Amino acid sequence: MKFFRYFILLLTILILGACGKKEEPAQKTLPTLNVMLEWYPNAFHSFVYVGMEKGFYKDAGLNINILLPSNTTDPLALTAAGKADVGFYYMHDVILKRTKENIPVKSIGAVLQKSTNVIISPKDKNITSPQDLAHKKIGYSGDEYTEQVVKSLAKKNNIDPNSIEMVDVGFDLLTSMITNRVDGTIGCVVNHEVPVMEEKNIPINYFAPTDFGLPEYYGTVFVSSDETIKTKGPLLKKFLEASKRAFEYTKAHPEEAVDIILKNQQEESFPLNKNVETKSLEMLIPLMETPKAPFLSENKEVWEKNIQWLYEENMIPKKLPPEDFFVNLEN
Repeated sequence: MKFFRYFILLLTILILGACGKKEEPAQKTLPTLNVMLEWYPNAFHSFVYVGMEKGFYKDAGLNINILLPSNTTDPLALTAAGKADVGFYYMHDVILKRTKENIPVKSIGAVLQKSTNVIISPKDKNITSPQDLAHKKIGYSGDEYTEQVVKSLAKKNNIDPNSIEMVDVGFDLLTSMITNRVDGTIGCVVNHEVPVMEEKNIPINYFAPTDFGLPEYYGTVFVSSDETIKTKGPLLKKFLEASKRAFEYTKAHPEEAVDIILKNQQEESFPLNKNVETKSLEMLIPLMETPKAPFLSENKEVWEKNIQWLYEENMIPKKLPPEDFFVNLEN
């Protein structure tokens, strides 16, 4: 009987304890945005990785999943197809693809306020301006757009475009120049190839086509499809706001930002050099934000000038309004 009473007492305590126990709230699953890079991780993408490591995207209620392209057109094509929510891509390609092929993609923010594209040459070739390109071999990756850029640059600077020999070197832009296959190359970016050449102690000259008559443009933009903008607009806005916060942190802590990108490098495919990435980030920050243009901001006039230029150069058959190519989600 005594044992039975003890058993009842113990059972009562267990029941009361179970009733009084507070149920832990289920952890909320954050919505995921798939973000596709245009290349392997490097200093240019550091702010995104900073935002992930420091929790800025999570603070905004987002989980970010980074995707790497297997093809150079993936950030545009897969974003258009809804397989990525956001892609890093190029302003002129947005205009070209939407105008000529009706690819349903728009820019939602300018990652680079200025172009990074430069013509690089060994110092002993004495190529410091468009006038020096005449009767020279210039390497490029074989695309029609880049060839047209050189022709446009020549015409605007009173040079016969036919006096410049364009040589398709594929992706061997630096190698073809170092081995004297060509006199210089176009398609390199000032924040990567220039620091790489400096790291190798190879004296070079370089200049930007936009310093010699071609319109300034957004070197890289965030793109998203029309459908994603329509259905996930609030999430995209949160992404942009968190990216701005991450960029501010990157500006204030560049050494830490470089360390973070080094931790996230694709070492087998695209190994990074700390000195190169440090110099790269130093060069990028003033191009990602200017005194007149905050990070990720876009200006209708910049789009108009580049639409007009592409039309004049017969790279697009018609002129669509700027609003067809970019959207301000903060409105």
